[in-house]
Amino acid sequence: MTREAAVSYATDHVDSGRLQSELAHLVGYRSESQNPDRRDVLQDYLAQAILPRLTAAGFDCAIHDNPDGPAKGGPILLGTRIEDPSLPTILTYGHGDVIWGQAGQWLDDLDPFALTERGDRLYGRGAADNKVQHLVNIAALESVLAVRGKLGFNVKIVIEMSEEIGSPGLSRMMQIHRDALKADVLIASDGPRLSAERPTMFMGSRGGVSFDLVVSLREGARHSGNWGGLLADPAIILTQALATITDARGRLQIPEWRPDSLTPDIREALRDLPIGTDGELQIDADWSEEDLTPAERAYGWNSFAILAMKAGIPEAPVNAIAPSATARCQLRYVVGTDVDRILPALRQHLDDRGFDKVRIQPTDRGIFGATRLNPNHPWVTYVRASLKRTTGKDPHVLPNLAGSLPNDCFADVLGLPTIWIPHSYLGCNQHAPNEHVLKPVCREAMQVMAGLYWDIGTDCPAS
Repeated sequence: MTREAAVSYATDHVDSGRLQSELAHLVGYRSESQNPDRRDVLQDYLAQAILPRLTAAGFDCAIHDNPDGPAKGGPILLGTRIEDPSLPTILTYGHGDVIWGQAGQWLDDLDPFALTERGDRLYGRGAADNKVQHLVNIAALESVLAVRGKLGFNVKIVIEMSEEIGSPGLSRMMQIHRDALKADVLIASDGPRLSAERPTMFMGSRGGVSFDLVVSLREGARHSGNWGGLLADPAIILTQALATITDARGRLQIPEWRPDSLTPDIREALRDLPIGTDGELQIDADWSEEDLTPAERAYGWNSFAILAMKAGIPEAPVNAIAPSATARCQLRYVVGTDVDRILPALRQHLDDRGFDKVRIQPTDRGIFGATRLNPNHPWVTYVRASLKRTTGKDPHVLPNLAGSLPNDCFADVLGLPTIWIPHSYLGCNQHAPNEHVLKPVCREAMQVMAGLYWDIGTDCPAS
């Protein structure tokens, strides 16, 4: 009963092909939370794929209807495995829902919901986001149990089925079950590593708020020859308004959108972190704030994006002035941004510049709050040392992820320190065709999680 034996057991789970076979089974569930026709699949994923396995590992589990209602979000599984109430308790999390499969757009017309092996890559929708990630963590717990016969700590688990639509109901579920989910720390997995060659830890995420900017001036289009120069063009008004939100290089022009939390300690934590590794697209060095490093822009600052725009009929343009124009916009924001001021500040900004015809329409997608944990927190130090002990490599440590996660449900509602250990990488194509995971990353992920769980059950830091 040694740490090495547990890590070896976890390694064999990958090398034997068992992990790949289990992932293939999970990917086979077409758990698209954006598709109302898949509601039964969301339930089946928890009831058929997850609950029996957790029960066999000694968890007491229950599947709850979404507290916001089934029309708003999918079910949520809560499970507990209590060995001794006096032992430390770890909370973990995952989501089994995925975005649209985007069939027909994949390499060689691959089926998004059939795991396909190509070299070191395993292709499939949800393979990276998030099915392999919670699968690895569950399998690593099982590895420790198989070797030691016990964990040496308590585990509570949350698996939701609505993360890809903003985690509706998750915050309320955490509030309702706050006492039952009491723990010492959240240790979970989602998002990408900074490098496939080295583990990553992050302790929070940027928040995200999406909204539409809409200019609607009349019913129906009008001939651009007969009415051009006589009727205001909604698309021109909208593009002029959008151009005031940033300058030509993308620097934010709304003071309330510029955070005050890029402090010296955060800058120091970000100082040596790589950006755009693993053959990803080269970054644009002349984009965004010129006095910030790329890492500070990605992890310590806010970013505005126009996700989509429409006026007229783009696929079949006609000689007509469109009656309306719409842009789906998004602000990713860090701690230090007043979320309650994001849209009011935009409204004031537009009004001050004469764009009163531009309507701000919040989307019905949930808003993830921004969170961050000090990189010097004792739990961070402990987990970092464990990962290094297993791999011999010092992990990359981020105060927060550049993307967004429902981490505020755990950090703010439950009041937990939060540590995420991702098992994917930047080139995984999540949310796009050809989503995949790398087999070497999965192998190392099993090792680091088995080693970490062994350590927690042996010599856990003080709560």
